[in-house]
Amino acid sequence: MAATVELGEAHERGRTGDAVISVEGLRMEYGGRVAVDGIDLSVQRGEIFALLGPNGAGKTSTVEILEGYRRRTGGRVRVLGQDPQTAGPAWRDRVGVVLQSSTPEPELSVAETLRLYAGLHYRPLPVAEVMELVGLGPSADVRNARLSGGQQRRLDFALALIGDPDLVFLDEPTTGFDPGARRAAWDVIAGLRQLGKTVLLTTHYLEEAEVLADRMAVMAGGRVVACGPPALLGGRGEEPTELRFVTEPAIRPRLLPADISRRADVQGTKLIVRSHDPLRDLHLVCGWLLDNGIAAHSVEVRRRSLEDIYLDLTGGGHR
Repeated sequence: MAATVELGEAHERGRTGDAVISVEGLRMEYGGRVAVDGIDLSVQRGEIFALLGPNGAGKTSTVEILEGYRRRTGGRVRVLGQDPQTAGPAWRDRVGVVLQSSTPEPELSVAETLRLYAGLHYRPLPVAEVMELVGLGPSADVRNARLSGGQQRRLDFALALIGDPDLVFLDEPTTGFDPGARRAAWDVIAGLRQLGKTVLLTTHYLEEAEVLADRMAVMAGGRVVACGPPALLGGRGEEPTELRFVTEPAIRPRLLPADISRRADVQGTKLIVRSHDPLRDLHLVCGWLLDNGIAAHSVEVRRRSLEDIYLDLTGGGHR
């Protein structure tokens, strides 16, 4: 009975407050080599947070410490209100993990596997509900050994969710997926937000992070070099937008409106305007082109991509 009370109280305590993950000065060394160099992080309740960085940046060490699988060298860490280094079964019951690869019992069916793992949790979700959530309902009686790669990954998601965790760690969840399977996985991950789950995602797919994450942190050389929403990461929101036009005939720069000409680059039939107010400037340039009988064969609004920012922050990904 005491264990039951402990588990129940832990669930209730974890549902208060905003910071699900709080990291201060986290440090990890291996034989004198610094892998994580005093980082600070905070992940809020109900958000999808992406952790990015090239190989060797310190992502894996950081996540393994947060999951309670690795002892840190220094710093303060709180996950769901507890130190994962010393947290017990009640804490672990509230954490779901999707590893890069796993091998559930090959001779069991999907439904049998989920029933087996449900028995390990204090408050498991109904097996049928989890299978429907991850799109495995029609495969309930299929043996794990016969599942396709995409279906096996869905089973990984199901096993992470069967205990109804408050926090889910996703480690490279769509590696090796074809585009269709990746988009289907994105739907499942986005659905976790609707269920009130907090998600920490590591991925090498920048588009995946941009689509899914509320906020992201970029690591390089064991440090966090930038953190924020994808649209604002690394000062991205403060950089000018480029308006690109291909015209016929070519434009003479001196004929452009004065406000535009100061920010314009004309290369024959190509006109590039750098703008901090793209809607206004697009309207102004298009109106000027129409008034002067100049055709625009191509109009493009371009911001620096997340990939551009990421490569700048990580030194081209070669640190």
